[in-house]
Amino acid sequence: MTVHDTNTPPPVIAFIGGGNMARSLIGGLLQAGTDPASVRVAEPVAALRDALTRDFGVRTHPDAASAADGATAWVLAVKPQVLREVCESLAPLAQAQHPLAVSIAAGITGGQIDRWLGGGIAVVRCMPNTPALLGAGVTGLHANAVVDAGQRDIAQTLLSSAGKTVWVDDEALMDAVTAVSGSGPAYVFLLAEALQSAGEAEGLPADAARTLTIETLLGAARMLAADDTPAAELRRRVTSPNGTTQAAIESFEGDGFRDIVARAVHAARVRGAELAAAND
Repeated sequence: MTVHDTNTPPPVIAFIGGGNMARSLIGGLLQAGTDPASVRVAEPVAALRDALTRDFGVRTHPDAASAADGATAWVLAVKPQVLREVCESLAPLAQAQHPLAVSIAAGITGGQIDRWLGGGIAVVRCMPNTPALLGAGVTGLHANAVVDAGQRDIAQTLLSSAGKTVWVDDEALMDAVTAVSGSGPAYVFLLAEALQSAGEAEGLPADAARTLTIETLLGAARMLAADDTPAAELRRRVTSPNGTTQAAIESFEGDGFRDIVARAVHAARVRGAELAAAND
């Protein structure tokens, strides 16, 4: 987004909603070199508008239409339950200007957003996760058939400011993206809770159990990210025959750990589809 033809003005990005995820994306864009003058934010809460102006130097607006008018891309960053109302209020403007609509709302399909905006709109549906707030997230993206190459680049630049990106061609797979990565941080937090509690139950002081848990999860994740070595191979390397790790792994497998994870991810995927249907 920061590299463009010198004869072409940079895209203007309007965030509809100024909450935590919007703030993380704005911060990432500015850190990558985007001019604050090309970023607008619609936020009804005056204190949040003041904070956005103070922290980022971007232009803020109390209503969606004034921020969206003339913008190249609209980042729909409001709560899913109010997204339909917001989109329908912007539909006349969308039909007049045909912006790129980038949605980070969970459980809302690109087709629903397109319909609420009046039809024929370029829509990129995104599923970021909460580590995006630290620039360490991962986002699944799906573009509808109206999105052109330039609009795809805008969405890619926008979301890559918050971490890695993965594009999927079939929007039906966005529910699986949500189940694996959108909800995934909570699974890791649950594992951290359980591992710390187990350490304390074995006699470790709480602060020691917490540090050991956090640094172990962080180190293991870094090993996974370091190269293309499969997780199964990394596990094999640290599992000595008849050792302590093997005893623990056999206990996990005996209790059906893989099935537990599979059922949990499936439940999350099904719930994502149910949410989309409920918002239709």
